[in-house]
Amino acid sequence: MTTTYLELSQDGGGAHKFYEVTVDGLEVSVRYGRIGTAGQTQRSAFATADKARAAAAKKIGEKVRKGYAPAVPGQRAARAVTRRAVGSAPSTARAVAPVLWRFRTGSAAFGIHVDEERIWVGNQAGDVFTLDHGGEVLARFGLPDGVKCLVADDFWIYAGCDDGKVYDLSSKLPFAAYEIGADVDIFWLDIHEGVLDVADRSGRLTVIDHEDEHQWSRSGRGEFAWMVRADGRAVYYGDTSGVTAYAADGTGELWRTATDGAVLFGWQETGSVYAGTGHRKVQRLAKADGRVEAVYACDASVYSCATSPGGRFVFAGDSASSVYCFAEDGTRLWKLSTGGGSALSMQYRDERLYLVTTDGSLVCVDASEAAIAAAQQGSVPVVRDVKLAAALPTYTPATTAAAVVSVQEAPSGSIVVECVREGGRSRVRVVSHGYEPSWNVQFPRAIREPGARYVVEALHPAAGGFYRVRGEIRRLL
Repeated sequence: MTTTYLELSQDGGGAHKFYEVTVDGLEVSVRYGRIGTAGQTQRSAFATADKARAAAAKKIGEKVRKGYAPAVPGQRAARAVTRRAVGSAPSTARAVAPVLWRFRTGSAAFGIHVDEERIWVGNQAGDVFTLDHGGEVLARFGLPDGVKCLVADDFWIYAGCDDGKVYDLSSKLPFAAYEIGADVDIFWLDIHEGVLDVADRSGRLTVIDHEDEHQWSRSGRGEFAWMVRADGRAVYYGDTSGVTAYAADGTGELWRTATDGAVLFGWQETGSVYAGTGHRKVQRLAKADGRVEAVYACDASVYSCATSPGGRFVFAGDSASSVYCFAEDGTRLWKLSTGGGSALSMQYRDERLYLVTTDGSLVCVDASEAAIAAAQQGSVPVVRDVKLAAALPTYTPATTAAAVVSVQEAPSGSIVVECVREGGRSRVRVVSHGYEPSWNVQFPRAIREPGARYVVEALHPAAGGFYRVRGEIRRLL
């Protein structure tokens, strides 16, 4: 058995990763990841020992040409993952927002998603909680690293984490659906029809398809890209110098608009994108050409923003623990204190404004006209503090195929898929009748095992010509 260990470590916050290749007879194992972590491992079998050694030599040569060099494991220390540097000053608002309930997650929270049934919140400790609209905690997921953001793509919910992976939380057992890269610090992401768009610490935009394969990337003109939003036409990307719209297929830049200050957050509606900036403004830009349609002036740096459907009302959270509401044309309607930390992200639904804050709270604000009027007069409801049930189980990701629950036979109504080798890659295809056999199935790489069959509850066709799994995944014995 022979092992070759390489590292690539760049100054100034660049790459800091390792790549290890082991040849053991007919098998080649590749282990890679951030320096200081266990990384992840992929194994391949070959017909002869000579072919295994040749494949290993090719992999090593490719990495050396990219700047990797021989190293000794353990000599370099792990590099700290970037955390968004945020402060939170006391609010200058004269009144406090009408908070109905508050759930304290225990760590600064960036991620939030609100749908018809649930509210999702993710924090820097790697916890993701789901609650109903009344504030009862329903479930808890434990991810390996801090959660930067939560986004939805139809039914599917994804969490972008500080370990460089994006986890699918749509099933009982979360799994890594995308692996952005061991050297990438995710700042924000969006997803549309299974295509993932990632903005990162270095001011770079990376686009990855449903097979977790790189499609295209762009380096912005600025640094620290906090905003990325996507639709079928374009990807809207904001960094420290402005907002750029790129064609969704990566063929070119559609427009670029300089903003008044670094973009710290982004939101989108059908015809507009909203950029919250460090210079106390939210700017609404037309998706068609990037022109500024309206400006919403705040009193401190804008950490987050959102709108009611169609952009009728625009909401913003600033660095001084205040939350604002504006009319569509930019007229400020109200400013209130959050009653806690600054809102790092927010969403509006059915006259409720949901905030996640620097102190780790998920806050539900009554944003109805009557409640706001009463709050401005000093009359607010008594805040109900939501408690976490002591017996609530925590669901963690499966890291290997062996960790997946196995069954002897497929339950009635379930669908069978199979992992196959194709062109040196693992693909998953449908075995059950009634499906297109040439389409790939979006499937967690960590549990793919060539030759193995799996049972899934449901498959949904996506516009790109592939299937997406919905429900629990089980291995078929």
